[in-house]
Amino acid sequence: MSFRTGFYAGLGVAVIWGIYLARLWQGQHQVDLHSAHLLAAIEKHDWKAVGEFAGSDYRDQWGNDRALLLERLPEVFRALPNARIESNVVSAQANKDRGSWTARLTVQSTGEFADYIQNRVNSLELPFEFEWKRGATWPWDWKLVAVRNPALEIPEYAR
Repeated sequence: MSFRTGFYAGLGVAVIWGIYLARLWQGQHQVDLHSAHLLAAIEKHDWKAVGEFAGSDYRDQWGNDRALLLERLPEVFRALPNARIESNVVSAQANKDRGSWTARLTVQSTGEFADYIQNRVNSLELPFEFEWKRGATWPWDWKLVAVRNPALEIPEYAR
């Protein structure tokens, strides 16, 4: 093998890697990946990972900020052992520094309150929307800043 052949082979591998990474780090792809990984972390009850996804400026329509979210999620999912969260993705969009992932979510589980929670979430006609914000440093640094579903009402006493 000559130097020229090795150089062109290395250059070809570098270009292929560059294209792969450019595709991987596109905003829309990152929003889709982060949303899927967030749901997987919730299913595994990995609250440390969930905390790494949630941005410091997280707010949702139910009055939760980041601290309340991380306090309440373990309480809710304690009643849902072996929970499976499935999504039918409606869309994943991103612009320069903001993204949204919209999907209809369904929950399957067993446990003390599983029937109530499953019926409540699985019967929603409107999809959930996860809003993501890109960090300033790295192309893979996206944080969850809001979750919305206008059809899901949580009574004051349950908050």
